[in-house]
Amino acid sequence: MARLHVVTGKGGTGKTTVAAAMALALADQGKRVLLVEVEGRQGIAQLFDVPPLPYVERKIATGVGGGEVFALAVDAEAALLEYLDMYYHLGRAGKALDKVGAIDFVTTIAPGLRDVLLTGKVYEATRRKAHGKLAYDAVVLDAPPTGRIGSFLNVNHEVANLAKVGPIRNQADAIMGMLRSDVTRVHLVTLLEEMPVQETLDAVEQLEALDLRIGSIVVNMVRHSPLDEDALALAVKEKLPTAELTKGLRAAGVRYGKAMVEALTAEAHDHAVRVGLERENRDRIDALGKQVTELMLQPEGIDQGSLIDLAEEFRG
Repeated sequence: MARLHVVTGKGGTGKTTVAAAMALALADQGKRVLLVEVEGRQGIAQLFDVPPLPYVERKIATGVGGGEVFALAVDAEAALLEYLDMYYHLGRAGKALDKVGAIDFVTTIAPGLRDVLLTGKVYEATRRKAHGKLAYDAVVLDAPPTGRIGSFLNVNHEVANLAKVGPIRNQADAIMGMLRSDVTRVHLVTLLEEMPVQETLDAVEQLEALDLRIGSIVVNMVRHSPLDEDALALAVKEKLPTAELTKGLRAAGVRYGKAMVEALTAEAHDHAVRVGLERENRDRIDALGKQVTELMLQPEGIDQGSLIDLAEEFRG
C-alpha cells in the first residue's frame, strides 16, 4: 500500500490545495500524516492559517477520524547540514560552513544537489521509525510542477550514474528504489483546460518511462452545467428560445429588455462551448486509463472549511 504520495500539477491548477486536502483525507482515516513542501513558498502555512513553517515538523490539523497532520517546509541548506551531520558527523563543522556561506554557494552552483537534498529528506521522513514503528503512516509531498517533476524525482538516478561507489551512490540507489516501489504514487492535478491537460499527458508519459508509478489524475475545480443536454445543444447554436428566457426573467422579477436577452443568449453560448471543450479534455484524460478523482470548484475560495469539504470528496 502506498505511503508516499507525490502531488504535482501545472502552476495554477491548485496542487498545493490538493496535497493539503489529501493529507486531511488520510488523517480522517485515523492516520498520522506528514505534509511536506519543497518550493519555499509557505503555501501550506497560508492554507491552514498558521505561522510560516520552520525546518521542523509541526502539527497543523486533526482529522475527524482522530488522525493528525504534521507539516514540514524543507529548506535545502538546512537539509544539507542535517545530511552532513547524519552521514559524515560534521555537526559543528557543518554549521561553520553555513556561517561563511559555503552551503548556499554549493547549492547554487549545483542546483541538482538541491533536489538530491529535498528528495533525501522526504525519503528519510517516509522511512523513519519511532518506538519500533513508522513515525508517519503516510507522507504527502507538495512537489514541483509537472514541467519539472521528472527531473526532480529522477535526480538520484543521475547521481547514481556519477557516483559509482560509496555512501552517495548507496543513498541515491536507496531513494530511487523507494520512489519506484509500491510505497510511492505520483498524483497529477489538472484543470479541464488545454494546457494543463496536455502537461498532464506529457508528464504521465515521462514518469512511466522513468518507472515511476502513477496514482490518480485529480481533476480540480470541476463545475457542473445547470443546463441539460438539449439546452446545451441549443445554446451552442445560439438558438435558445427567447420566450423561455423572458418567461424565466419575468418569473424572477427581473426587469429586462432586448439587450439583456441577447446578452444572456451570448453567455449561454459561451458556457455551452466551454462545456464542450471541457468534455473533450476529460475524454483525453479518461483515455489514459488511470484512476480519476474529481474535486468540485469551491466558489467562495479556499479556507479551512473548504479544505475539509475537499477531503471528504477524496474519501468519497
